[in-house]
Amino acid sequence: MAAPARGMAVGVAGAGAAGARGVRIAGTGRHAPEGRLTNADLEKMMDTSDEWIVQRTGIRERRVCDPTKGESTTEICTLALKKALADARMDPKELDLLILGTVTGEMTCPSTACRVAAAVGAGDAGAFDLMAACSGFVYGLNIAHDLIRAGSYRNVAVVGCDVMSKVMDYENRNVAVLFGDAAGAAVLRATDDPGKGMIAGTMRADGSKWQELYLPQAERDFPPGADRTAVKVDALQMNGREVYKFAVGTFSRVIEQTLDRAGVKASDVDMFVCHQSNARMLESARDRFGVPPEKFYINIDRYGNCSAGSVPVCLDELREQGRCREGELVMFVAFGGGLTWAASLWRL
Repeated sequence: MAAPARGMAVGVAGAGAAGARGVRIAGTGRHAPEGRLTNADLEKMMDTSDEWIVQRTGIRERRVCDPTKGESTTEICTLALKKALADARMDPKELDLLILGTVTGEMTCPSTACRVAAAVGAGDAGAFDLMAACSGFVYGLNIAHDLIRAGSYRNVAVVGCDVMSKVMDYENRNVAVLFGDAAGAAVLRATDDPGKGMIAGTMRADGSKWQELYLPQAERDFPPGADRTAVKVDALQMNGREVYKFAVGTFSRVIEQTLDRAGVKASDVDMFVCHQSNARMLESARDRFGVPPEKFYINIDRYGNCSAGSVPVCLDELREQGRCREGELVMFVAFGGGLTWAASLWRL
């Protein structure tokens, strides 16, 4: 096996070492609000059409929280994690750590992770928010895996969630048609089987391109030269053309690098669980690697882009359908604001 690329962790080498421990995904859960924002709804709000949206993105509807019903990042994370704990048959007090990937937390302090940990009854488990935008869950998955593999913790929950509706400018059709709200969670446990867990993973970023996708909270956050009449504070700003170019190039490259480092082929992978940003891009990557549709999950038509909630929602749906089973080889891939990207190849 070739030496790992910079930023690429390879877990295979130590899998058979004496005293080594494995990591298993013991349970998953998801929660999406009942509210639906369809393309027909958006046609009444802005200059767009169902045909225009579907052709360019593959999205037909997205879920949206209703703050008047108390729906928030904390609430939907809590509901998703409770389902994951029940699926893992784990008492919340057994959790050692909670990692929450989100860019739509309730506030800077306390972290939303702390509030979620309290809401599920996790006792004094460690908790922190992780900001890697759409890559947040996969970043958290990689970190949690290595903390468990190293022996620092035994039981770690990883949650990915964003309530994107609260940072949408519904006068900007190029951005607002893309995003929805959802939360997903996974509970990771240490196991005596060292063959289970991450085989290869990576977390990368290119901060020089931050201005292509950002969420300004004050006037000072706008990049030089920004048209102040066209952008709004507390509303997601995106250069769609540049982000698409970045995602197309990065998506295939990170999959290829991860496969190479693990010494496997795309055909060896049982399921690709990818961030849902654009159906056309997902289908293009699938075609490039010759992966059949049943191995490349797509649900963007029903949820839109849920940012950090995207990958864990896909994972939970797949497990519910019996399509991510123990012993199978599964790859998680995500990319988002930062600009960030991450991959994680697991033997479940």
